[in-house]
Amino acid sequence: MLSLLASLLVAAQDSSVFTKVRLMEGSFVDFTVDNLGNYYLLSKDNQLKKLNAKGDSMGVFNDVRRYGKLYAMDVTNPLKVLLYYRNFSTIVVLDRFLNVVNSIDLRKAGIFQVKAIAQSYDNNIWVYDEQNNKLKRIGEKGELLFESVDLRIIFDDIPSPVKITDNDGYVYLYDPEKGIYIFDIYGSFKTRISYTGLSDVTVIGKTILGLSADTIIAYTTGTLTERRLRVPAAYQPFQKAIILPGHLYLLQKEGVLHLSF
Repeated sequence: MLSLLASLLVAAQDSSVFTKVRLMEGSFVDFTVDNLGNYYLLSKDNQLKKLNAKGDSMGVFNDVRRYGKLYAMDVTNPLKVLLYYRNFSTIVVLDRFLNVVNSIDLRKAGIFQVKAIAQSYDNNIWVYDEQNNKLKRIGEKGELLFESVDLRIIFDDIPSPVKITDNDGYVYLYDPEKGIYIFDIYGSFKTRISYTGLSDVTVIGKTILGLSADTIIAYTTGTLTERRLRVPAAYQPFQKAIILPGHLYLLQKEGVLHLSF
């Protein structure tokens, strides 16, 4: 992790440190990348394509008529892709070839207001239920496996997270207006970090990373250290960034640019 941050710091000062791996050409409105380097590319028509690191097709999901606009996706487990369609309160579970395994209607589970979902440590699904202000873990059939206490008991200012990340024994809820709330996997609140206005928030090890305009902010919880790393002008503008160890992916007008460092 320290090596990753040190490399990013140097790269932020010298664009020559970045090496262009490839540009995945196309007009995309969103994307993500899993830990195997596979791309998940969303078109403006809500067609989702999966390509491997070489650009070879690995699957297509295009059931737009049934589910409409894709709101969020989680590819933490490349063998179990989660798609969230907020307008229908539905989570669609896909296999590694983007075939449908099952779908979960959250309304049937009594969950009606959700902006964030995530893969959980035990291969189930985290959701934040905004109606009763609880972090919940559900199974593949929508059955409730766990729920936290009502967070109104803990906080005066209730979070409304847009991103959930399960990492290394902790669950991170990110609310762009209130900051980052950290819980353990048993739902016990640990701490709050007052970073607001970030996009593309992710967690690697003990380091929380997010994007503020053209600058990557990296905050390490264990040492309470912060680094601000500007993406070189040579690789701007971009609409979204994903950071993986040794790799930076940028969504640009021409496609997704993959840089190594």
